[in-house]
Amino acid sequence: MTRKERVAVIDCDGRGAALVRAYAKSHNVESIIAIPGNDLMKICTDKSVRTFPTVNTTSITDIVKICKLNSVSFVDVAQDDAVAKGLVDILRKKVATLCVLGPTKAAGEIEWSKAYARQLGTKHSLPQPKYQICNSEEQGIAYMRSLPKDTPVFVKASGLAKGKGSIPAETFKEAVNAIKSMASFGNAGKTFLIEHWLRNEDSSNAEEFSSFAITDGITVKILGNAQDHKRAYNNDQGPNTGGMGCSTPPLVINDHIASKTEDIFNTIVKGLYTEGRQYTGILYLGGILQYQQNKLVPNIVEWNARWGDPEAQVIVPGIKNDILELGYSVVTHTIKDHAIQSDGKARVVVAGVSKGYPADYSAVIGKQIYGLDNVMNMEGIEVYGAGVSVQDGKHYATGGRLFYIVGEGRNVLEARLKAYAAIGHVSIEGDNLHYRDDIGWRDVARLRRSQ
Repeated sequence: MTRKERVAVIDCDGRGAALVRAYAKSHNVESIIAIPGNDLMKICTDKSVRTFPTVNTTSITDIVKICKLNSVSFVDVAQDDAVAKGLVDILRKKVATLCVLGPTKAAGEIEWSKAYARQLGTKHSLPQPKYQICNSEEQGIAYMRSLPKDTPVFVKASGLAKGKGSIPAETFKEAVNAIKSMASFGNAGKTFLIEHWLRNEDSSNAEEFSSFAITDGITVKILGNAQDHKRAYNNDQGPNTGGMGCSTPPLVINDHIASKTEDIFNTIVKGLYTEGRQYTGILYLGGILQYQQNKLVPNIVEWNARWGDPEAQVIVPGIKNDILELGYSVVTHTIKDHAIQSDGKARVVVAGVSKGYPADYSAVIGKQIYGLDNVMNMEGIEVYGAGVSVQDGKHYATGGRLFYIVGEGRNVLEARLKAYAAIGHVSIEGDNLHYRDDIGWRDVARLRRSQ
């Protein structure tokens, strides 16, 4: 690769910000376009970054036009709605000279239809919870009545629901309420799943993890693992969110679990290939580790047809490979020739969100955020923007999840200490900043026990 590339990243959040910064590190990248992008991408990246804040990730015609007008040569489709809309397919068809990283709409159905993903898992005997696909409230409630009283379940919208369509229910009443709430997700909730809550044999909660791979549809390479914290409040309490923070590498992942996880990836990629849906790009496995006969066994919670958020913010910075070269190896089906290299550092990311998130945070919109400038200059810290606007050098809240602060270190204790020391310098007028202060707590406990 000798020419300088113009890269477009289709995303607006922290995940996209991590990718923009990674592409900027490539010697082969001249400039970057982020659609729609966010303001912090432009001031936190060494190379030129142009954003298009009025263009949605599903505005196919506009995205095609922007890529043509700006002589873009490589596009990374990193957003779920864009995949479900068929952006990858259309870009490849409309701009023949363009290299596009991401799955086709058909392959991406593994994310935008949880019902399809579960059926595919069943077909290939993959480990996953017992489930029931439902198309009406009546069908869902009848299924709950058929179960032993107060069977704990998750009620999940089959379609895309911005990370908020999975509702835990520990009683029959909670399950009925969750089933009735599916209508609030519109088309995404017309079909929904009732999944049995995977718990350990002693009824304790099983442990979640996230695993990421890159594939050309035949060869699979593992990029890294992380442990997300989805609930809004400490001790995993409160409603599910798009993610309040995570850590990498999760110490619970041993060689045995890593091998089993890789087997799951290979099986699903092969299964998609045999269905004529060759998957190319980043594939995310949201998993849960369940104790069975005193042995941890990985199960599939969900698949994402792209990087996770906030997992990308801790895994992407640790990849030593040139990310553009990795992307081209997928498009050219030469990923088998690349060994994935990691810098070996631990990272912890804490999400700074508007008070009230994930419910009503409207009162925070437009409030000024203080302290981000200072944090951006701290050693061992990365800041990725999401719902932040920059006006006359000042920062303002524009959404629910606002920014992500990543600390890096030799281990989770050091990384976590840096992240929390940094976010302690940030505030929102009116005391409107919320974040969890226990991100990485499981690995902190593990590390302390081992010392």
